Amino acid sequence: MPATMVQEGMLEGVSVLEFAAIGPVPWGVHSLARMGADITCIQHPSARQHADNKPESLTEFGRKNIYVDLKTPAGHEQVCQLIGTHDVLVEGMRPGVMERLGLSPAHCHALNPELVYARVTGWGQHGPLADRAGHDINYIGLCGVLHAIGPQAGPPVIPLNLLGDYGGGGAYMLIGILAALLKARSSGKGSVIDVAMLDGAANLMALQYERLGLGQWRDERGTNKLDGGTPWYNVYQTQCGGYMAVGAIEPKFYTHFVQGLGLEESALPDRNDMHNWPALRRLFTTRFQEKSRDEWARHFEMIDACVTPVLSMTEAMAHPHNQARQLFSRSDKQIAVRSAPRFTVRDTLRTD
Repeated sequence: MPATMVQEGMLEGVSVLEFAAIGPVPWGVHSLARMGADITCIQHPSARQHADNKPESLTEFGRKNIYVDLKTPAGHEQVCQLIGTHDVLVEGMRPGVMERLGLSPAHCHALNPELVYARVTGWGQHGPLADRAGHDINYIGLCGVLHAIGPQAGPPVIPLNLLGDYGGGGAYMLIGILAALLKARSSGKGSVIDVAMLDGAANLMALQYERLGLGQWRDERGTNKLDGGTPWYNVYQTQCGGYMAVGAIEPKFYTHFVQGLGLEESALPDRNDMHNWPALRRLFTTRFQEKSRDEWARHFEMIDACVTPVLSMTEAMAHPHNQARQLFSRSDKQIAVRSAPRFTVRDTLRTD
């Protein structure tokens, strides 16, 4: 049963009408384009003057740009015609803006009953903050995510804009669109998807909230098993100033980890007693200071202990595993990350 690896084509035949936005909308639509969807992007006429000087990026890849003034009758009519012929509409405006433009879900579904209408905002389509501005840091701050990330004795650590914009917004937008497309194809019924970065980021924390309710998670950062509270799930600075990432959660990996440090597990304090964690952390800290990051990386390379170096972005592009996966590509001043997930399509069924 030979298989063909494809990077595009899974969404061949799916047409998406994107209203130009920032953050999670272009990030998510870029993923749809990489999977073969046909993208038409509605841009304001003022954006045309910059189009020729802009390199192909996340906001440009796979798009056909159309420059329309939505506030004019001609522009409105042109967009309505496009809505009638597309499978998906994606917009990232504040609640009520599309309605004021005469492009509400009800109006669009009258034009195209099977339309998947995705609305991406920070706070959601309703609620006291729905009309307020915000950014990733605000959304993850309000749903408990930001408070949970960082050292016990320090301030919260900003996880770039990965958890609100892209994890909570773009990724959940993709999930919603793909689910609604299946529904439309099977039933002929369109859907409206309310994608809120606040909701998505909170959903990413669902397991921690569940454990909080069960009394298995402390509402204090840097004190739990997966937030740097434990000595065996942490980062350690090495002799050169670089860091090693340790994720030796399971007992067998912990055994391999301490053996890799040249320690005898039976001589160490019991890791199941959290009162011993400070002593273990001090011991591991001292050990990692004995060698450079690259020395430790080579040492643990063949040890199945869930211990890896913390690489910079530039270093990550040169790592042998990432190169074998062709994870990154570079040309001129452009750096691209290979699309995910990867698909294998079985195109031939053999009986021999």
